[in-house]
Amino acid sequence: MKNIVIQNWTFFRVIRLLMGIAIIFQSFIVKDLFFVIAGFVFSAMALFNTSCCGTTSCNSVNIESNKNKKEII
Repeated sequence: MKNIVIQNWTFFRVIRLLMGIAIIFQSFIVKDLFFVIAGFVFSAMALFNTSCCGTTSCNSVNIESNKNKKEII
């Protein structure tokens, strides 16, 4: 868990963390609970290096096999 938080920081991960912190500060100024939760979600996504799809990418590989296909005449 310590390695996930400390290693592999990219530019966009830093941007997500800064956005989360900015949303949290702004929500305390406006006193809006919904944005506090959104700020914590953005910050947690950056800290734990996850996205909406988890730690893997959102694309899925569709591998089609040609060996079971038969031509029908």
